Amino acid sequence: MSGRDTGGFPPGDDLTLARLISLVEKDSAQVPEIMESLSAQPGKAYRIGITGPPGAGKSTLVNGLTTLLRERGSSVAVLAVDPTSPFKGGALLGDRVRMQKHYTDEGVFIRSLATRGVKGGLTGTIGEIIDLVDASGKDYILLETVGVGQGELDIAGHVDTVVVVLVPGSGDSIQFMKAGIMEIADIFVVNKSDLAGADELVNNLSVTIDLAKKGEPWQIPVLKCRADVNEGTKELLDQTLLHRRMLESSGLLEKRRGRQRLQQFQVLLEQRILEDIRAKILAEDEVKKIGGKIEKGEISPYAALSRIIETVLPSLFGKETRNSSEKRSKK
Repeated sequence: MSGRDTGGFPPGDDLTLARLISLVEKDSAQVPEIMESLSAQPGKAYRIGITGPPGAGKSTLVNGLTTLLRERGSSVAVLAVDPTSPFKGGALLGDRVRMQKHYTDEGVFIRSLATRGVKGGLTGTIGEIIDLVDASGKDYILLETVGVGQGELDIAGHVDTVVVVLVPGSGDSIQFMKAGIMEIADIFVVNKSDLAGADELVNNLSVTIDLAKKGEPWQIPVLKCRADVNEGTKELLDQTLLHRRMLESSGLLEKRRGRQRLQQFQVLLEQRILEDIRAKILAEDEVKKIGGKIEKGEISPYAALSRIIETVLPSLFGKETRNSSEKRSKK
């Protein structure tokens, strides 16, 4: 474990880490103060994202990578984003069966996170949670997405190396190749490579990469793997560490982290503005009256929206909305 100071957050204190993550997930009023206290001395954890369609074997790969990293003496945090329970709102697969052997390892921190309706395969608070784990002194963070399909592009905004896991004979794999995943992948893994069609998938990926990524500083590798028997897992880790060295030596790692920090700020700013505007609008008496008419079926939601844009927003913000000004210009 690293012995660096983390501003009152003792390195390796996983109980405190778990408690702080819970506060972030609950959107506690303490969150801004907590995050600000950590920003002075951020950690240096390397962040690896594992994404891909459901059933690709992501959890098994994460388990294998965790074992290899621990054999090298590195501490690991596993953040596994799971579907949200429709009844309790928590992570539906929270027991992480495949990770059981690591639960008693003090060098491994495991946390299941619920998407809570957020698209993109992640949870809305993932940026803050990663920062907390980073500050706790972990050497590596393994972030596994929920496996929602083509929308899993958000992971690129939170990790250093993106590993895309595909399986042969899967329509989801083809859709992934069509959905812009080529833009975020740093490493491709064809898992369950004993299945028919594995070589064809590897070849198709390789050809696509050659056409799309010429002249790039990093040539994306396509690896064959059988995570269930630990075949190819070491090669995946080796390629991940090579990618890390390339990013660090070229200065691209700091640039990537900088873009991620800016993106996190922009998301926070957008959320705060939307929350404040929404609260201000809903507090207006006219909006409350319109809401009552919607409930009674006296006005449609679309007609209500038009009325609010035309009458309420201009009075609230002291200027005409775009729709109202356009209508005036047409008269």
